[in-house]
Amino acid sequence: MSGREGGKKKPLKAAKKQAKEMDDEEIAFKQKQKDEQKALELLKAKASGKGPMCGAGIKKSGKK
Repeated sequence: MSGREGGKKKPLKAAKKQAKEMDDEEIAFKQKQKDEQKALELLKAKASGKGPMCGAGIKKSGKK
């Protein structure tokens, strides 16, 4: 046994996946997902702003 045989062996490299052709439906679906993601990010930015979203806030009773 030589020193180079010991230890874990490196895995073989996997073959590269070929880019598949996308049809019009897949392209439209991907575009719709991107648009929804952008809208969600805008809502998150708006929600992280100042103050509560509704004007009522927490209602407290008058009892002590």
